[in-house]
Amino acid sequence: MANFTGKSILICGVGGQGTLLMSKTLTAGLVAAGYDVKMSEVHGMAQRGGSVSTQVRYGEKVYSPIIGRGEADVLVAFESLEGARYSDLLKIGGTALINDYAVMPLPVSSGAAEYPKNIYEEMRKSFDLRVIPASTIAKSLGNIRCTNIVLLGALVRAFGLEAIDWNAALSASVPPKVLEMNLKAFDAGYKFEG
Repeated sequence: MANFTGKSILICGVGGQGTLLMSKTLTAGLVAAGYDVKMSEVHGMAQRGGSVSTQVRYGEKVYSPIIGRGEADVLVAFESLEGARYSDLLKIGGTALINDYAVMPLPVSSGAAEYPKNIYEEMRKSFDLRVIPASTIAKSLGNIRCTNIVLLGALVRAFGLEAIDWNAALSASVPPKVLEMNLKAFDAGYKFEG
């Protein structure tokens, strides 16, 4: 098997945050741009509230969607702790786009554990960390459910994928009644300076 020369993106979050929609929109845009793309999704124990991750690899020829430890070029995390949890898959010096948002896991909400402190400080030691208030941006646009598309816009900018027709990818991925909101969310994420 030939060495993989493309790019690997790991997207993670908590069930119900829209990680799969973001991954499918990203994949649609990459495929339309002529890349070979492979995507793999992993659900946690609960569809809503459990850990969810998606691996997307693209390039001239991709043989597997699976990203090994230290192989991801970019990590996109919908929640701070999930970003830390999956950071071992990100290559040293890789880019981590983290939504500045916390979902309290059951051990924390029940008082059995504390939410980890210094997540960002620890990640900055090894990665190009970019903290994005994606949920706050989405809420300001009128719908927190657009957090995923705010993060997609930030990913496109960080990874230099502007040449792809993202309007078409979004049109193919979201219902027409929410398309305009998602286009605004994408634009806000793309333009975010952090």
